[in-house]
Amino acid sequence: MSVVRLAVVLSVLTFSACSTSPQRTREAQGVDPFASHAAPTGKRAFEIADFYAAAVVGAPSLAPDEMTAVFGVRRYDLTAGKTWSQIWRARLSDGTVSALTSGQHSDTDPQFTPDGRSLVFLSNRGGTSQVWTMPTDGGEPRQLTSFAPGIGSALLSPDGRWLAVTAELFPECGLDLACHERNAKGLDGKLQVRVADELLYRHWTSWHQGKRTHILLVDAASGAVVKDLTPGPFDAPGFSLGGRSLAWSPDSAELCYVANHDADAARSTNSDLFAVAIAGEITPNSARNLTSDNKGWDGAPLYSPDGKWIAFIRQLTPGYESDLRQLALLERSTGKVTYLTTRESFDDWVEDMRWAPSSDALVFQAEHQGRNPLFYVGLDSAGSIAGVLEHGHINAWELTRTGSVVYSQRAIAQPSELYTAELGEAPRRVTHFNQALESQVDIRPAAELWLEGDGGRPIHTFVVTPHGFDPSKRYPLILNVHGGPQSQWTDAFRGDWQVYPGKGYIVAFCNPTGSTGYGQDFTDAITGEWGGKPFRDLMKVCDALERLPFVDKERMGVMGWSYGGYMAMWMQGHTERFKANAAMMGLYDLRSFYGATEELWFPEHDLKGEPWTSSHYERWSPSNYVENFKTPALVIGGELDYRVPYTQSLQYFTALQRRGVPSRLVMFPNAGHWPAWHEMAFYYNVHLDFFQRYLGGGAAPWKVEAHARNLQFAK
Repeated sequence: MSVVRLAVVLSVLTFSACSTSPQRTREAQGVDPFASHAAPTGKRAFEIADFYAAAVVGAPSLAPDEMTAVFGVRRYDLTAGKTWSQIWRARLSDGTVSALTSGQHSDTDPQFTPDGRSLVFLSNRGGTSQVWTMPTDGGEPRQLTSFAPGIGSALLSPDGRWLAVTAELFPECGLDLACHERNAKGLDGKLQVRVADELLYRHWTSWHQGKRTHILLVDAASGAVVKDLTPGPFDAPGFSLGGRSLAWSPDSAELCYVANHDADAARSTNSDLFAVAIAGEITPNSARNLTSDNKGWDGAPLYSPDGKWIAFIRQLTPGYESDLRQLALLERSTGKVTYLTTRESFDDWVEDMRWAPSSDALVFQAEHQGRNPLFYVGLDSAGSIAGVLEHGHINAWELTRTGSVVYSQRAIAQPSELYTAELGEAPRRVTHFNQALESQVDIRPAAELWLEGDGGRPIHTFVVTPHGFDPSKRYPLILNVHGGPQSQWTDAFRGDWQVYPGKGYIVAFCNPTGSTGYGQDFTDAITGEWGGKPFRDLMKVCDALERLPFVDKERMGVMGWSYGGYMAMWMQGHTERFKANAAMMGLYDLRSFYGATEELWFPEHDLKGEPWTSSHYERWSPSNYVENFKTPALVIGGELDYRVPYTQSLQYFTALQRRGVPSRLVMFPNAGHWPAWHEMAFYYNVHLDFFQRYLGGGAAPWKVEAHARNLQFAK
């Protein structure tokens, strides 16, 4: 038995006490899940400013001797409107920490060189995002790359000789920087026009304008760009909101990356794994497609230490971005693919994985019942999967050679910190960046309930009670509906879970039909049911919440983002139980949404076709129920949101105004689907102002008008 396998088997026993949260344990034992919420804290109420006072601890990178870890720590200055990230180092044995970089720059994604004597990291301290390096024993950072278009990400090869970096390029220019500069200047000229001859002409927050993401090979000693590893008219790696999209082979001779080469990219989720040898001349045909047999999504590649395998995540259904994410293995010598998780053996989404050093087992992360714990599976275990570690929301993690885990983590009542999970011990907190904040501010816990949903199925529900909670009193309640719709609310520190309880509100958030982490059948059940089963789940949950003795059912509000915004708009026409309704980046008219969004595979799957072939666009469109609109509404959108175009919010606001419904429109001209941090501060503030007006909680800390005009923090 390998060291890691032994470690993991022991860890399953060690962490069994951690696999169930305290809230769930008390509920299972018949104890009031809110019993501890009324205990005096001696701390002040949580404010918006406190959320931005919390340090955000990034992904750890382990030193070769695994005695220390480096990671980014992000800070915010709300008054100055600045954010920055510094590189820190922690000694894992005793938690001694030290800052390796200084200044208010964006220093992120540190990696140790193989000898442990240096770091490479990304930084904008030179004006654009480039790769920098510095010795680990002290000294000033030195800029390594000077690539004019800028560097998006960087991955050091195992032998330390090369960096695989991503950059946005004009494919016809290759590495001709003069050509890139000429094209870039042309786009900034007096004539501003966009021309498209095919779909997916814009994506997320930007128009393509002829650019593509490519992977470049960089000499790690000199910083010189050696060659374009992915020439051609495709994004490589493809667009992603997170996760691993490229990996080095252990001999540093090959790179595996994720890309979609389908001609109709707007309707295709068919990303594949491509492998390219870095030696020799590279042409658009040099890379080999390793997964061409699967027309669904393949991604997150990771080579085994012995080089025999590539572990990756696979979805089998073409055009379905929320299909079950299975852990798969590709044998490099034969190209044969086998599955370590299947719908029968493990019915939740796999998010990430790490190899045991012996290459005979994997530890993987998955979404499961409001958390994202770690699991163990051996290559020869015939589907036997064991839980390893559950601890709130695990942001990023690494597996050591002895089987312990080093990870950054956050929970509803705990800002992010670095932890280790050692053999024979419970998880141990390594860093204490947020200790002062925790000692001064009442960061509210959550109770967990399983409430009856549509058809009697239990719906997992988190409930955060307000500061100064007294169960003999009644409080207004805000229901927050998650987006996706195929996603899950998790046990994670989040502004929404603390800002509103700090002003006297109960906040409830649940995972209704369509959510992930409760089996793929539950996720799939939202298809063609957007305003059906999930709405009925939410109404049943509200029925149960209203029966709690401390909930004032006459002062209930609802809020939601993306699909959650859609649901708020849908509720506007289908229930009068809420006294305040806030919709962010929501879908209002499904036919016009289809014509303006970018990823057409999403509505074509979820709504079962195009608007001219499927009745679901009309059936589930909130715009068809305007005559029922009555609830005071807050409407928020972003003008750079190409996923849910902001005109959806404009249409909704127009209908509310013409119906005489009290309503306010908030539009961020520079925001996409996810506003920037300083825009989110306004988001919290305007919500507090809105909810106080109609639900009667505490006042917003800042005047909305002054905040909107940048006068609130003016000196």
